Amino acid sequence: MKITDLLRADTINLNLTGQTKSAVIDELVDTLDQAGRLHDKATYKEAILKREAQTTTGLGDGIAIPHAKTDAVKVPAIAFGRSKDGIDYESLDGKPTNLFFMIAATEGANNDHLETLARLSVMLMDDAFRQKLLEVTSNEEVLELINQKEQEKESEDNGNAKNVTNKKILAVTACPTGIAHTYMAADALKAKAKELGVDIKVETRGSGGAKNVLTPEEIASADAIIVAADTKVEMNRFSGKPVVEVPVADGIRKPQDLIEKALSGNVAAYQGSGNTSASEDKKSGQNAFYKHLMNGVSHMLPFVVGGGILIALGFMFGITSHVPGDEDYNRFAEALNTIGGGNAFGLMVPVLAGFIAMSIADRPGLAPGMVGGFMAAHGGSGFLGGLIAGFLAGYVVIGLKKALANFPASLEGIKTILLYPLLSIFITGMVMFFVIDKPVSLFNTALGEWLTSMGTANAVILGIILGGMMAIDMGGPINKAAYTFGIAMIADGILTPHAAIMAGGMVPPLGIALAIFLFRRKFTREERGAGVTNVIMGASFITEGAIPFAAADPARVIPSVVAGSAVAGGLSMLFDIGLPAPHGGVFVFPLIEGNPFMYLLAILIGTVVTALLLGILKKNVAE
Repeated sequence: MKITDLLRADTINLNLTGQTKSAVIDELVDTLDQAGRLHDKATYKEAILKREAQTTTGLGDGIAIPHAKTDAVKVPAIAFGRSKDGIDYESLDGKPTNLFFMIAATEGANNDHLETLARLSVMLMDDAFRQKLLEVTSNEEVLELINQKEQEKESEDNGNAKNVTNKKILAVTACPTGIAHTYMAADALKAKAKELGVDIKVETRGSGGAKNVLTPEEIASADAIIVAADTKVEMNRFSGKPVVEVPVADGIRKPQDLIEKALSGNVAAYQGSGNTSASEDKKSGQNAFYKHLMNGVSHMLPFVVGGGILIALGFMFGITSHVPGDEDYNRFAEALNTIGGGNAFGLMVPVLAGFIAMSIADRPGLAPGMVGGFMAAHGGSGFLGGLIAGFLAGYVVIGLKKALANFPASLEGIKTILLYPLLSIFITGMVMFFVIDKPVSLFNTALGEWLTSMGTANAVILGIILGGMMAIDMGGPINKAAYTFGIAMIADGILTPHAAIMAGGMVPPLGIALAIFLFRRKFTREERGAGVTNVIMGASFITEGAIPFAAADPARVIPSVVAGSAVAGGLSMLFDIGLPAPHGGVFVFPLIEGNPFMYLLAILIGTVVTALLLGILKKNVAE
């Protein structure tokens, strides 16, 4: 498949008018949508923004390749846009970006499509090719230029003989989406290795799976290993070899530095910690605690959301309608409560603990983590006990791996089958039984009594704090910390904090949408077009709808949305609103405990506060 099978004349825009990153993304999404390549424009854009939130796709040298793989794509396609003056796209080199290739891949994109996209990524590494793209005057000229370059690249690849020297490096490249960065990093490393006279083989881990996989024999004979990845990579196979671990972007931007460092003799040998992935903490700067916690929370959420809504639906028949013998007893309500509370919620804490431990120690951590979490759920220490159990089990397994590192090779097989599960479950279980469960249970009881007896003023302060936290980073660690606290309170039967949290999370996109309606001259044409989308996202409790606006103008937008969210959270607590459902926005309003109209009023007041602050703080935009 040729690149021009995916990039057509109707998906090219040589005169982008947007002056911001969000505006350019909107224009390119519109181009794909108007060309009939998308099922759902809003969902596709959401996927693009989610990818941007991981790491910028502004690669430097004037190039950006925003991309997403989602069911919202009807037909795999590429949109090309050009900005003559360039815009600030948060690129890796900090320079303006002129050339934009937006890649739309279907969820089930086949290998032909993915390999085609990889070829495009590689071609963009050529300075002369990029310069020609800046100078073309018609859409047809773009297509002709790309066809010509693709033919040249194919001939060049076919004519290249393998470069063999006395130095051999192996590399692995991978990015979360696996569409562009993976292959650009691979090509940059191969090109620089050829220039330096170094033999290299690169394993790529893209959307089509692992390609050019490194064999044990190749690893054994290699002088060094480079892992340029932002996602999971099997690392234990490199034990004893010098390994350089960096983000995938460094593979694109600094191939010579990486190769020279790998061969310098100053790189420590990889020890084989038992993890199956390159250290995401080092590459992204992400806190290890947060990474492990979010792995547990993300696997727990389906149980929380599904179970919580089923429990809440059962309450519609009456608060005690699930209790046999009660005057309000309803068999269907009992079934809903049994499924949601007795089973889905019953698995919530064990799953949380199990996947925290698995994030730390890989698969051997799952069993002790789940056992510790199960003990926490049934022993009284609850959600907090499950958190402790997860981290305890993970690091117990790490300790066992180190303690058994010198185990005889002939008995290696029984470590995973027998020793790890036996010893880790025993140690985790004993610590939970004798040390953790009782004091944490007492703490939970005290916390519940404090929240239940909290005076109105203190409750409002808590609501202000929780609501504001939801808007500070909109889906980031602070937002997730507040959300996780709300879930823990639901699990303990205390429903008012999570109502404040959901109110705070709904306000940012709703407030921005109202500001667009009231103060249209404060927003660009592209931003105004996102107003309706933000109403839907805010109503659905999807705080991330505000991210593009905050990214474009953080000094004004973030204080405005935090203030509005804090007001909404505080009013929710003032009105004594409880919410048993952990997600859903307006769609779970019928399940509210308290006056739903007062809850709606709290959200509306917070929305108005945000909108008015934006109207005051933001400057008019020149059309």
